[in-house]
Amino acid sequence: MDAIGFLTVMLLTLGFFLILAGIFTAYFGSGKSRIIGIVLLVVGLLIGLIWGGMDYLYPDILNINMVDIIWVAFINIIAAAIGALIAIGVFLLAIMKS
Repeated sequence: MDAIGFLTVMLLTLGFFLILAGIFTAYFGSGKSRIIGIVLLVVGLLIGLIWGGMDYLYPDILNINMVDIIWVAFINIIAAAIGALIAIGVFLLAIMKS
């Protein structure tokens, strides 16, 4: 993977987890934390839209196959998130049972 591919995966991961954190904070928060959650959600969406828009508007600058990188990054991010959630669940189950 070259530098642009690495940057794409990093920005998509950042955007995805900002969206998740924003949804979680906006839903469960109150007052200032709800506003912070909405800001996180918007920033995550903007990161994804701007980076994806750059590939659409200026394909010669990035010179990558954005669809393939997005798909691979998405699958890897989802797999990592599921693995992390399973690990947290096992950890909490072990702590609660002891």
